[in-house]
Amino acid sequence: MSETVTMPAKTPVDFWFDPLCPWAWMTSRWVLEVEKLRDIEVRWHIMSLAVLNEPKLDELPDEYRELLETKAWQPIRVVTAAWQKHGSEILGPLYTALGTRIHNEGQGPTREAVAGALADVGLPADLIGYFDQKDFEFDAELRASHKEGIDKVGQDVGTPVIAVPGDDGEQIAFFGPVVTPAPKGEEAARLWDGTLAVASVPGFYEIKRTRTKGPDFSNL
Repeated sequence: MSETVTMPAKTPVDFWFDPLCPWAWMTSRWVLEVEKLRDIEVRWHIMSLAVLNEPKLDELPDEYRELLETKAWQPIRVVTAAWQKHGSEILGPLYTALGTRIHNEGQGPTREAVAGALADVGLPADLIGYFDQKDFEFDAELRASHKEGIDKVGQDVGTPVIAVPGDDGEQIAFFGPVVTPAPKGEEAARLWDGTLAVASVPGFYEIKRTRTKGPDFSNL
């Protein structure tokens, strides 16, 4: 009689993203690389730079304020609607399709880029109708998901937010890491191990390295 072997469950890694953010995009590609090398499973969630910055729009430069008042809402509405209508499993593939078009191919967060991403993953084309929906049907769900992520790290950060279970079962959550270009192979795994080691120290607060370059999408 053969014995049934139960494989241990993979460690869940919760990742909150806004498809508009190039830094979250870089970090997401790194986490997917880590998923190949460590026993983890990424679970995707949405957050919103538009929601995050609502209380301080008057303090922002005109160009950034305009971005957050209009363009920042458009892709995330469509992603939220896709999640609500087709389940959370679609978030990862849709984010990859969106990020490839918006960031890697330089299409930006345009209606055409979002419509193309929907087609790339086989979602109904009529979801693009949420792109400009002012009285957004799923606004409460968007804000609840955003709040779940941002409450883990505080209001002074942005995207992405990552949360993993610690040794005691309680989640360890952190913003970032902000990394460019996204590391691959063992370099990606080393960064993951080091990030968890730092984040798991109860008294740890922040580490920052000065960089002068913007995101590098050349190796994605």
